[in-house]
Amino acid sequence: MSFAGKVWRLLVGIKDGLVLVFMLLFFALLFAILSARPSPGMVRDGALLIELDGYVVEEKSEVDPFAALLSQEAPVTEYEVGELVRALDSAAGDDRIKAVAIDLSRFLGGGQVHLQEVGEAMARVRVAKKPVLVYSFAYGDDALQLAAHASEVWVDPIGGAVIGGPGGAYLFYGDLLKEFDVNARVYRVGTHKAATEPYTRRGFSDEARENIGGLYGAMWEEWKANVKKARPAADLDLVTKDPVGWVQAAKGDLAQAALTAGLVDKLGDRTEWGARVAEVSGEDDWSSEPGAFASTDLGPYLVDTKPGKHGRPIGIITIAGDVVDGDAGPGTAGGDRIAELLDDALDDDLAALVVRIDTPGGSVTASEQIRRAILRHKALDIPVAISMANVAASAGYSIASTGDRIFAQPETVTGSIGVFAVVPTFEKTAARFGIHSDGVPTTPLSGQPDIIAGFTPEVDAILQASVEDSYADFITHVSEGRKITPERLDAIAQGRVWDGGTARQLGLVDQFGGLGDALEWAAKQAGLEDGGWYPKRLGTTPSSYDSLIRQLLVDSAEDSEGTADVFAMLARQRNAALSQVATDLDRLTRVQGVQAYCLECPREVRAGSTAGISGWLALLGRFFGAS
Repeated sequence: MSFAGKVWRLLVGIKDGLVLVFMLLFFALLFAILSARPSPGMVRDGALLIELDGYVVEEKSEVDPFAALLSQEAPVTEYEVGELVRALDSAAGDDRIKAVAIDLSRFLGGGQVHLQEVGEAMARVRVAKKPVLVYSFAYGDDALQLAAHASEVWVDPIGGAVIGGPGGAYLFYGDLLKEFDVNARVYRVGTHKAATEPYTRRGFSDEARENIGGLYGAMWEEWKANVKKARPAADLDLVTKDPVGWVQAAKGDLAQAALTAGLVDKLGDRTEWGARVAEVSGEDDWSSEPGAFASTDLGPYLVDTKPGKHGRPIGIITIAGDVVDGDAGPGTAGGDRIAELLDDALDDDLAALVVRIDTPGGSVTASEQIRRAILRHKALDIPVAISMANVAASAGYSIASTGDRIFAQPETVTGSIGVFAVVPTFEKTAARFGIHSDGVPTTPLSGQPDIIAGFTPEVDAILQASVEDSYADFITHVSEGRKITPERLDAIAQGRVWDGGTARQLGLVDQFGGLGDALEWAAKQAGLEDGGWYPKRLGTTPSSYDSLIRQLLVDSAEDSEGTADVFAMLARQRNAALSQVATDLDRLTRVQGVQAYCLECPREVRAGSTAGISGWLALLGRFFGAS
């Protein structure tokens, strides 16, 4: 029996060893698959095919494929605006590319500045005498902004187009919190700082409404001007001033109405659109499917056209998404992560630094951490340029004030110089359920902050004083960086938000221009000639190809969703409102510290991240022994 037992244990050991070896081989193979890149050899003569089945963003969010696999939820597909512009500009001068074909059937949108940048790149392809053909089943505002720059715009005969314009409803929880006797304690500075109003009111204050109305009015005028310039035949007045009459004149046929208004050029399904693309790009020898045409996908083309590195580097640091404490990102501006990237680059002999900002703000402590890291580069006596994308407000503008020159677009949302903190307490809720608090404090701060029993007047005073001090620091930093007196700056601050044109008139922005303009200015200030420098992005970005697991989940979700008509498109655009409820309440209940955040700024639907408990209030909690 002893001998048999030893043999059995030996066999079990061999089995366990083999299992371990095969598991290691499996995960090594899986890692290799997930890390795979498309082959540059896949680039073919024909069309550059761009299927935008997601959002256009400044920086892709980091997605954990294993978490996505376990949740069985497909992550939102994201396309970096810089990669799209680079691909289009490369296609303009690439003899292999005969045309650009863009499928917007599952396009979810993007910021107004981003879409204008992509649209201008589409126009440069047309200037190179190459057609740009766009197809979608249904068009909304964002898709139409892109499509306006195309040579031919196709829509499905049972699809259509609709223009809504910027603006819409915000959610307010003031009555809900009162119903449950939750006391949302607000500490703020800024008459127009509307970020706290959803937790205390049932609608915007007059000051906030006036400010937001002016902002959206300016953005709407810019949208119409850009679309009209790119597509003069479009009758935007007909579509936007009398939408019911416009649709009724076409007897409810939204596709025919879009054609009549000049929003689209052709009615046809995707097969017919593909046949049209094949006329200019060539037939697809690899496929016999209807509507197939010779093409190269975006991913392989980006790999094939990756630019070289010649001369000195000009660093580009991206600050995208909410500014939070910690290592969050990419896609979220984690203060620790971005400051570390900047500090690591101090020894890279950068000729200049360009800070690309696309954030509505967030944590004051995290933004200050990033701001100080930028100043350490500035201390090396190199030029620092700021490039604003869709939004650079609140904490984002605090960071921007470090630059030697600030570039923005007319559609950029900026300003919102103001700070706040919101802390919910539940003393009334507890009393409703018969829970009361009593104790023997030794000082006015004993046992504080107490979210169940409520705050003492002394705690309220300390928190408000801290917010006022943060606002004073904010004003000082911007005043010094922009050479504006604190008194004049305070008059245009107070939480107000501005469009890029107004911000330029106020001195918050120096000139109009995109990232390329900021890079060229920085190179000139560094004394570098054309060809003597190259852009160097600080940090790593997610692969241009999704991981296999992510791609499988995305493909599965797309197959189950199918093509969306106008009704489905509108419903899909509004589904974000449901998730916004969870986001807003999480923002209220999660301890974040003093915030410089812009509620009025356009919001991107991004992969979420949890910043955790951080900031000044977290330090206060630890100081007082709170958990």
